Amino acid sequence: MRAPVAILHLDESCLGNGREGENPGGGAALIEVRDRSEAIERRDFFLHEPATTNNRMALRGAAAALELLARKGARFAALMVSDSQYLVKGMREWVAGWKARGWTRKGGPIENLELWKALDAASRRHDVQWAWLRGHRRHPKNEYADWLAVRAAREQRSTAGAVDSELADWLAAAQEKGLYAGYDPDAGFAELEERVAAGERFPLVLME
Repeated sequence: MRAPVAILHLDESCLGNGREGENPGGGAALIEVRDRSEAIERRDFFLHEPATTNNRMALRGAAAALELLARKGARFAALMVSDSQYLVKGMREWVAGWKARGWTRKGGPIENLELWKALDAASRRHDVQWAWLRGHRRHPKNEYADWLAVRAAREQRSTAGAVDSELADWLAAAQEKGLYAGYDPDAGFAELEERVAAGERFPLVLME
């Protein structure tokens, strides 16, 4: 039996990233799957930390979202779409080598090692692909995930698991301002879902 497909749009935020002091951050995911009636179900997830970095929140958010997918023992064919090269290149290119060397690297200690280990463990519960897109280029679902992550950082709040998505309301508000005219989020999901279900191997860069 073929695994069900999940498309996750991820983003992260750290207010004041790289500055001295405690910089609050957030990580978020828009999770899209088909339910038993074949309707597209969308759920939001976000988390926060009071003092963190963009990279840390990218890893934490991705791992937590994958754990949510696996809560009832389900195994998905999951496409993880993010504008974080650190996250995507790490999972596609770096982690296998680190693991082969006993979680070490030639250039010195692995930054955020425990988070990388947690993400690797979470990803093995599914059939996961990772793809990068350039952020802040008006890709609606990437912009929405960014909005969730920034709000989580500013308000310092997290969801207790996945919650009903606010994408429809967010998109309607954006379209009233003249953005994303004619955009159909269902069509965007269906296209990626079909490619994942067909077993297509995605390139590193999904969209520039």
